[in-house]
Amino acid sequence: DEVRRAVLDAGKELGFFQVVNHGVSAEAIRDMEAVCAEFFRLPAEEKAAFYSEDTDKPNRLFSSTTYELGDEKYWRDCLRLACGSPVGDTKNNWPDKPKKLREVVEKFVEPTRGVGMELLRLLCEGMGLRPDYFEGDLTGGDVIINVNHYPPCPAPGLTLGLPPHCDRNLITLLLQSTVPGLQVSYKGDWINVESVPNAFVVNFGHLLEIATNGVLKSIEHRAMTNAALARTSVATFIMPAADIPIGPAEELVGEGNPPRYRTVTFDEFMRVYKTVGARRESVEKAFKL
Repeated sequence: DEVRRAVLDAGKELGFFQVVNHGVSAEAIRDMEAVCAEFFRLPAEEKAAFYSEDTDKPNRLFSSTTYELGDEKYWRDCLRLACGSPVGDTKNNWPDKPKKLREVVEKFVEPTRGVGMELLRLLCEGMGLRPDYFEGDLTGGDVIINVNHYPPCPAPGLTLGLPPHCDRNLITLLLQSTVPGLQVSYKGDWINVESVPNAFVVNFGHLLEIATNGVLKSIEHRAMTNAALARTSVATFIMPAADIPIGPAEELVGEGNPPRYRTVTFDEFMRVYKTVGARRESVEKAFKL
């Protein structure tokens, strides 16, 4: 009960919190951090075959991020992997170098998804939804892993690793680097997120805000650059199936509390998200009733 209250309170107040003693082993975390760092140390020619600018490819390596509305570039390399649940044959679409990458990612992503699902169950119980509300199709899409690598930046005052944005999924679990860089918007200011060993930083995506009729908020965050040290983080995104309608839960709508968002499929949501950009104000305007 205490954990349920703490998670729900943090979700309402900050939209971000950290989780420790979560059951993902320190070894799995350590191996994941090591193999991701090793991947980005590979010679460029060994990574080139996996590089793609095609945003529709589920598995790819890309450099920087271009936001269509501003055409600004950001200081980031990213390895994106789509993971089935269970992983199964989807790992055959991942890079085969470093040698242990596929094995290590599989051992990391499956228990990490389990933590996300347990957090969703706790949140449901705290809000008065049935505990399994988000099981099935609402979390039936691939789990997406973004390994974000921010090389040392010679002019950190001139660019960001990632601009202010909200996530587009249900719930995100971030394995932070020991190098600081993540900042969260709070009461008109940017606050630094402390690095806690073996912890996941958890935040909510726009789709969870829609599904909870605004009880839980998707909060803007950004990644800063660093002049001296590289920073590598691992974000695990829990996603719905593509054609599933997502709207405010009936239990969270009633007299005096009308639906605040329209119901959309994940496919439709993504089309709009890519058009209006990732800023909270733009996405909220697109989907609010």
